[in-house]
Amino acid sequence: MLHRAPFLPVALACALAAAVPPGSLGAVEIEPAQREAIEQIIHDYLINNPEVFIEALRGAEDRLNRDADAKAKQTLGDRRHEVFDDPGTPVGGNPQGDVAIVEFFDYRCPYCKQVEPALQTLVSEDRQLRFIYKEMPVLGPSSVVAARAALAAQRQGKYEAFHTAMMLTKGQISDETVYRVAGSIGLNVERLQNDMAAPEIDRALKANLALADALGIHGTPGFIIGDHIAPGALDLDALKNMVDDARKR
Repeated sequence: MLHRAPFLPVALACALAAAVPPGSLGAVEIEPAQREAIEQIIHDYLINNPEVFIEALRGAEDRLNRDADAKAKQTLGDRRHEVFDDPGTPVGGNPQGDVAIVEFFDYRCPYCKQVEPALQTLVSEDRQLRFIYKEMPVLGPSSVVAARAALAAQRQGKYEAFHTAMMLTKGQISDETVYRVAGSIGLNVERLQNDMAAPEIDRALKANLALADALGIHGTPGFIIGDHIAPGALDLDALKNMVDDARKR
């Protein structure tokens, strides 16, 4: 077993004791030579005891993660209406379902496409799920075009059809791909392109990106189920467990 080395403050105290003459700690300033000696002692100590530095980094990372999680949960509590009940956000599954799944996604994200079959299975098996689609285009200009097209497709009553078709599309997604998919599901592409420029769509995308950032979701996919915020491509079992937990609460 690796023994825990003394913490850095102990090393610093030892350095001060060794480098500063007795009775001089009350001096106004440490002389340059003394400062250099202290820095060298600390440097040597860390080189010889790297576990001290690693432990300090891990502790700092843990504190940052705890703080970020607490902030995200507070944001979720404060902005629940925006997360779960925004009237402009597309909703699938059972609109009156007892548990909501919120997904932040990008049509060019391979992990979003990876998790899509699990989501489709979950929604088809659980008729009490409400699915909330949060467009989060973060992977370039074509992602923005695809997200705009999806929200514009909602005006022709084909949001979910377009969403599913885009998630099933293989290979690179370009602007041309978006319009080809739109035409393939019966959308009026000319009308779609006009609707994509609507200021409401621009506001919706900006709001989604700002909300995701506030919730600590910095990549896609990102999920909110009940009171849990879960980044990454979850498998079917993990999704079911989170739904069950939300339902119990």
